[in-house]
Amino acid sequence: MGGVVHFEIPADDQERARKFYREALGWRIDAVPGMDYNMVITTPMDEATGQPTEAGAINGGMMAREGEITSPVITVDVPDIDATLKTVERLGGSVVMPKNEIPGMGYFAYFKDSENNIMGLWENLPPDQQAEAAG
Repeated sequence: MGGVVHFEIPADDQERARKFYREALGWRIDAVPGMDYNMVITTPMDEATGQPTEAGAINGGMMAREGEITSPVITVDVPDIDATLKTVERLGGSVVMPKNEIPGMGYFAYFKDSENNIMGLWENLPPDQQAEAAG
C-alpha cells in the first residue's frame, strides 16, 4: 500500500504564497538551490536527512503554477514507478510527466487518475545508492 509522503502547492506568485503560508500556518519555506522549487516544512524534521521526525507527518513543496500542475498535488510512495504508471494507464488514467530522477534521492512522476485529478508518485533510490550519493 502506497503511503502519502509529500504534497506540492503550485503558485502564481511564489513570494506571495511563501509569505501567506508562513504567516497563516507558521510553515518554514526554504528555496532549493539551483531549482525553481521550495521545500515546505510543516513538521519537525531531522536537519541531516530532511525527513520528518514525527511518525506519519509529511512535508511538501511549492513551485510555479505551469503546465498541467495547476492544483495541489498529493504524492504517494511506490516501490516501482514504471509498474505503477502502467497500472494507472491500464485502469484509464494517463501519464502527465514520466519518471524523472532527483539525483541522490529517488524518482518522481505525475499522473491523472480516472477522475482527472493529478497525483504524484515517488520511488526512493535503493539505500546503497542513497549512501553512495551522500558520499
